[in-house]
Parts: sequence; structure tokens; C-alpha cells
Amino acid sequence: MPNMIEPEHSRTNEYRITGSVEDSSPTTYGFVGTGEITAALVEGLHAGEAEPPVVFLSPRGRDVGRALAQRFEGVHVCGSNQEVLDNATTIVLGVRPPVAHGVVTQLRFRPHHVVLSAVAGVPLAQLYDWAAPVGRIVRAVPLPQSESGRGLTAMYPENAVARELFGRVGGLLVPEHEAALEAISAATATFAAHLDHLTTIAGWMAEHGVDHESATTYTRHVFGQLGRSLLRNTESLTELADRHTTPGGINEQVMTELRNEGVPQAVRQALDRVLTRLRE
Repeated sequence: MPNMIEPEHSRTNEYRITGSVEDSSPTTYGFVGTGEITAALVEGLHAGEAEPPVVFLSPRGRDVGRALAQRFEGVHVCGSNQEVLDNATTIVLGVRPPVAHGVVTQLRFRPHHVVLSAVAGVPLAQLYDWAAPVGRIVRAVPLPQSESGRGLTAMYPENAVARELFGRVGGLLVPEHEAALEAISAATATFAAHLDHLTTIAGWMAEHGVDHESATTYTRHVFGQLGRSLLRNTESLTELADRHTTPGGINEQVMTELRNEGVPQAVRQALDRVLTRLRE
């Protein structure tokens, strides 16, 4: 079984190198790539923390970096990706997969660097080749909920530095092998489809006389509360589904019709194709 535990400043903080990486605090983190996940992790690292870590951000996505630097005193925007590496030993790699090779191979990693890669579809062996002579690399699948300290980050392999960072923003899930992490990563591709499913439900109600705002509010409430019940319950998903299914009832009818239409199989096939893409 996998190992799981629960868990305004006016200046822009533009940064230039002032010291060596060996002098960095153990709670100093560098982020290469400043997209949604980086923003969520930086937010989570500062949520309710009396002494948050010092953070160095790459210049790409400078608007995002500047906004974070204006809010948090210990966040600094560097002049280059290399400056991030020169000022932190723990590096979170959050760039898009198509550009990952070009970004990583242009950087000078050192043996004491620990890289936490959030780049989907790039295996450990490939990352070690690109980032040689880096010391340690951990693959991770951080979630947007890390922003509020409620993320559940899957990571592989086990690593104390990764556990320290991701443990600050929620719980941890450590699968037994890298292939399992790839399956977890593929599962995150269902987020938009799930929201699209909810959009269909709200839209259907609107088509049948419920005003659009009320239909959306009702859908948000029902499925938001259902999500909370998932977190509170320890029953299996199958058991929870059974509790919402009365024999001969309308929940059973919809579930049966969707199964007969091949919806579960279509989901499996889509996930298979995503997993194949991640492993190419």
C-alpha cells in the first residue's frame, strides 16, 4: 500500500545573487517555472506560517512572480533560472513538458541540488540525464489545493526534502513505484471532464425552467457537499455509491443508463491514452 499522511509589500523583491548556495537556509526553495502550480505551492508555504521559507522564483511568468513577491516578503524574483539554482538547494521544476528539455539542459546543476519535478511525463532516468550531476530527483504531482494547505501531493521516490516541502502544504501519497505515480498523474487529467459533467447537469436544469444562477448554485452546493463527505468517510467509493443507490430508484436508473452507454469504459480508454502519452 502507498504511504499516506495527513497533514503587502510595495516592492517587487527583484533579486540578484548575494551569496552562495551553500549558505542557503534549509528552508529556502527555488522555483523554475511560475505557473499555476508554483503559485499554489508558494501560497501554501505562506498560509498560516509564522516563519515561512525564503523563495526564489524564475523570471518567466514575471507578472505572477512579482505579484507573489509583493505579497510575501521572503519571495524574490531572480534575473534568470540559473540564479534560482545558485541561491537554493531545493529546486521545484514546474515548467511545461514541451519545454522541459530545453530549460533543464541549459542549467548548471550541482551534486547538492535536490530537484522536485512537477513535469508530467518525464521519467526519473531522463531527468537525471538532463540535470547531471544533480544529487537527487523526486517526481511529484502537486495539486492546486496546496494553495490553502489542503493538497495531497503524490511523490516518488520517498525523500525527506520533498516530504518537508509538500508536507507544509497538505498530505503526502508515496506510491511503491514510478509507474504508479504516472497513473496518478494521468488521473489528474479528469478534472476538466468532471467540471464539464457538472456544467451539463446545471445546464440541463436551466433548460427545464430553473434560472441559470440557481441551477449553478444548486449544483455547486450538492457536489461540493458530496466532496466534503468523501473526505470525512473511510468507506470505499463503491460502498459510498451503494449508499446513494436505492434499488429501482432514480440514482440507480441514471447510473445504469450511463454504464449501458459505455461511459465508464470511455473514461478508462481516455485515461489509457493519457497514460500512453505520458510514457512516450
